[in-house]
Amino acid sequence: MIVNTNPEFGIELTLVVPYAYWLHKQGKLEKVITSKGMKPFYYFCDNVEEKYDYRTIDNAAAGMNSIPNNWIYGFKENAELYKDEWPEWEEFLNVDKGCGILKYDQWELPDYNTHFKNDTFKFNKPFIVISNRYNWEHGQPPVGYFSIECLYNIFNMLTKKGYIVIYKRPKNTEFPLDQNEANTIINKETLIADVDGIGLITDYELVKYYDDVYLLDDIVTKHPDLTYNEVQINLFTNAAGHISMGGGSTLLPCLFRKPTIAYYGGTLTEISRKCFWEDSKGNKNIKNYNYMINPNLIPFIDKEDKDLKNNYKEFLNTIKQTF
Repeated sequence: MIVNTNPEFGIELTLVVPYAYWLHKQGKLEKVITSKGMKPFYYFCDNVEEKYDYRTIDNAAAGMNSIPNNWIYGFKENAELYKDEWPEWEEFLNVDKGCGILKYDQWELPDYNTHFKNDTFKFNKPFIVISNRYNWEHGQPPVGYFSIECLYNIFNMLTKKGYIVIYKRPKNTEFPLDQNEANTIINKETLIADVDGIGLITDYELVKYYDDVYLLDDIVTKHPDLTYNEVQINLFTNAAGHISMGGGSTLLPCLFRKPTIAYYGGTLTEISRKCFWEDSKGNKNIKNYNYMINPNLIPFIDKEDKDLKNNYKEFLNTIKQTF
């Protein structure tokens, strides 16, 4: 079997890689054709062609119709597949749209922690990775991101607790782009704020004010023998935990199954879909792909952006309690 796709990064990690790994375990995987830079995610395959220098948000054009799960939000009918093992399955069947429940009979996650175990990407203290983004989404300017004020508070909290912080926000020059990321570059978006006593400052510049906060980009630069994704995987394997903006940004850190706090604000699809996280009775959607990837995921749901408007007070408290 040849797996040939170039969808959005998060979709590939969630739907394509587990299918390819399942094929590999069955002795049926012949070749993977993917986007440039993706080879380390398919470490289990000896025949990987990094063909595509672009991605597309059009799933059909990306070749996703050849994959058992071709839609990341799944279909509500999938809930019935688990009726013999999941007492609450009917609650998740009675929804208008898919709530993240996939077919898992041809889906298996590779063990990145074991394969990429290393002593190179370690520090003298435990470290937390913060994954941020600042991208256009479907023709609209950036809305889902950690502000500089929020980052300032997180950096202060974690470093005072004795952690090192690795800060990641891609510049969209590190990998093949989809349409959203390309629009971000075209519009020259920059995450910036006017800070009292300092003036205008970017999130990258904020990092320089701390001894124990490092840019992922700087770590990548120090390892010219490795690709961007190879550095990420080797580094994330050793992380004590992750903090991420919800959505696609969360899916990569979740592969490592560490405690991962993800902020989901009011504009994200993961909030608007009924029963995406739990049913009306509070039963957890255990077959949601997020939990299937990482049982240690801690989703912070801010439906009406109330906590955002309150300077992320409760979100910061969740970080404090978790780490």
